[in-house]
Amino acid sequence: MNKRYSPREAQYQLIERWLRQRVQQLAPGDPVPSEFQLAEQFAVSRMTARQAVQNLAAEGLVRRRRGQGTFVAPRPVHRREGSLMSFTEDMRRRGMTASSVLLEASLQPARVSDLEALQLDEGARSVVIRRLRLANGTPMALEHAVLPTDCAAVLAMDLDGSLHEALISLGRVPSIGHSWISATVASKAEAALLGVPARSALITERRIIYSTAGSPIEHTETRYVADRYVIDAVFTAYSRPASPDGAPGHVGAELAPVAP
Repeated sequence: MNKRYSPREAQYQLIERWLRQRVQQLAPGDPVPSEFQLAEQFAVSRMTARQAVQNLAAEGLVRRRRGQGTFVAPRPVHRREGSLMSFTEDMRRRGMTASSVLLEASLQPARVSDLEALQLDEGARSVVIRRLRLANGTPMALEHAVLPTDCAAVLAMDLDGSLHEALISLGRVPSIGHSWISATVASKAEAALLGVPARSALITERRIIYSTAGSPIEHTETRYVADRYVIDAVFTAYSRPASPDGAPGHVGAELAPVAP
């Protein structure tokens, strides 16, 4: 092969650039050349080849499995924040098939957080639905949805698909939502369900969804596998109005989300 590179380009950078292009041509799960193969191909030490592979692994482009080799990492699903869309709708839009494993569906006393989110009276009961969400058979997230009891009819419906579609069939149409995003790590039980190592990174999204009538109909916490699902957010900085003395407005650090 032609090993042209800039005099300023380190050998590991040359290997990294070549390997990055190779990964883009392969499918998730495909093996990539080993450190030994790369060292031979580029006439460098294994330590130099290892540095290139480690850099791609740090970016999440490849995964290293002890005793097995290095493989192209799964490409995460991206969701643009700002549009209210169910998991089923999101996967359908991407040409993927969403499915669920129902873990729990019952009436339970509402927790304090659910009472507040759904504006329920103290001591009220709620509908609790826990599901493992999958895309093309791959576990993506654990979903804990809580609804007011006037939505209890969903318990008799097929909950493999979209909960939003089930709510719409009851005349409770989701209209607007607020979400809060944080990070956590998977417990042993969560990791086993999601098929990842314990303490793997998870993206946690908490949502309160309101119906077209303006009442809260869903309080959901969803935990996504961080390297399989990405939430994209777009922000814009804005300038404050000029002060009365004519001084220019200050461009602050405050950011406002822009709907796509």
